[in-house]
Amino acid sequence: MNSFINNIEGIIKKAFETAGYNSEYGKVKISDRPDLCEFQCNGALSAAKEYHKAPFMIADDVVKVVTEGVNAECFEDIQSVKPGFINIKVSPSYLVEYLNSMNEDENLGIEKSATPDTIVIDYGGANVAKPLHVGHLRSAIIGESLKRILKYKGHNVVGDVHLGDWGLQIGLIITELHKRQPDLVYFDESYEGEYPEEAPFTMSDLEEIYPYANAYSKEHEDYKALAQTATQELQSGRRGYRAIWQHIIDVSVADLKVIYTKLNVSFDLWKKESDAQEYIPDMIHDMKEGGYAHIDQGALVVDVQEETDTQTIPPCMILKSNGATLYNTTDLATIVERRKLFNPNRIVYVVDKRQSLYFEQVFRCARKTKIIGDDVTLKFVGFGTMNGKDGKPFKTRDGGVLRLEKLIQEVEESVEEKMADRDMDEALIKETAKIIGLAAIKYGDLSNQASKDYVFDLDRFTSFEGNTGPYILYTAVRIKSLLRKAEELNILPADEKIVSTGNEAEKNVSLSIVKWTEAFEDAAENYAPHKICQYLYELSESFNGFYHDNKIVTNENEDERASWINLSKLCLKLIENGLDLLGLTIPEQM
Repeated sequence: MNSFINNIEGIIKKAFETAGYNSEYGKVKISDRPDLCEFQCNGALSAAKEYHKAPFMIADDVVKVVTEGVNAECFEDIQSVKPGFINIKVSPSYLVEYLNSMNEDENLGIEKSATPDTIVIDYGGANVAKPLHVGHLRSAIIGESLKRILKYKGHNVVGDVHLGDWGLQIGLIITELHKRQPDLVYFDESYEGEYPEEAPFTMSDLEEIYPYANAYSKEHEDYKALAQTATQELQSGRRGYRAIWQHIIDVSVADLKVIYTKLNVSFDLWKKESDAQEYIPDMIHDMKEGGYAHIDQGALVVDVQEETDTQTIPPCMILKSNGATLYNTTDLATIVERRKLFNPNRIVYVVDKRQSLYFEQVFRCARKTKIIGDDVTLKFVGFGTMNGKDGKPFKTRDGGVLRLEKLIQEVEESVEEKMADRDMDEALIKETAKIIGLAAIKYGDLSNQASKDYVFDLDRFTSFEGNTGPYILYTAVRIKSLLRKAEELNILPADEKIVSTGNEAEKNVSLSIVKWTEAFEDAAENYAPHKICQYLYELSESFNGFYHDNKIVTNENEDERASWINLSKLCLKLIENGLDLLGLTIPEQM
């Protein structure tokens, strides 16, 4: 179904046309002055130049058409205000009619795509053998939300974690493992038997081995050379190294899944850089044969600079001078793989915005070399950094990078402290704190425009008041409690019909509700989960105002009570829906 504002706009555009003006001037928006009106149209100001007529005269003509037309009953008030604004208040009956249509629709007014796209979303981007830290948070939760939003729109969405598993870090681990345990069977090149099923290390071991080996290699060139050789031998297929590599993946993925599950983040694919390796030889052959790639200072590159560029875009390097591949090579081969496996209409990358130039090179190279056609959208959703209160990227007190698991724990503990005075047993408080803590983290992040940096403020994000995740959950829990009480009193309405009672707070809630379709479409079209957050906060604010101003369950007017209970149920449906799109759930009590 059309959004509510589009319905109003359709009436106003028709009125412009009937009055003799271009209908495109009839665009309607939410009022900048809610104290004066609910919606406004400023088109008469723009039309004045074309029609050589004072804008207020054009606005007068349009308002006259509306007030004398068949749609007059849709408006409680519509006025022409100098110098040429059209101020609009919708009638409660028209508003309620839309509410009931939404309520009866299983998708709450959202139209599924008539021609669904196949969309691959690349998010997560963790490296094996390393724990997740706060730098991995935004990609995971923004990507998860986008996946849910686009699926809800009706698209076929495939979420891919795209693990880093094929670089020097594996060679460093192999080298250090060889140094510490030289007798392991993996290092015996003459061994032809089966390798052990159990890894000779744990995730805790890897978390110590890799940082040590990495730091040591920076001070010892001979050690680094051994690691580079080990990496090359791994990539060339050495059996023992491949077995260690598989152990690293198995141990790492098991650990990653624990943390991602805590974040309520999941992936359809657990693909890795290495999965694209088989596509590289043919891809490079095609680049050379097509005349796209050439040698520059020993390296194989593709020029991606365009005449219209105002800044230099460096060539996209495909092979180093020693023949080694790069991230560019792997990412391009991954596009080849995704085209073969899914034939996507869109590939969306949820990555730190500081990598925008890199992805611009990769995207241009993919198009220039015909890896992907112009019919496929390559979308870079760049996100800003999560900063501490000092405005710098979030760190631990000693200046290190905070592990994601530790951040989750700290937030949960903070919520538990805030809930210490609740009349709930300790186990329930602990379980509820996990749900609320996750909402604090994810909503605190997602409520910011993805491309912008933001400050992670633990006290503010865990507050039960203001524009926070816990506040949205609290609103939902309040409605659930209200509905339980109505059920206990046996006053739940037999149907879900909503009527207008002329109550001002009721109308405010209704106006918030009908913005849902526009907010959702905006979020889906612009890859913007923060639009869902904005909507949820406004709806929660207006509902809580309505709740405080009125007796709902104890209302003695049965028709009014029934309508208000149904209005509350619709609010809950929308909050539940919106929170699910953010990857959040609602506790039973708080």
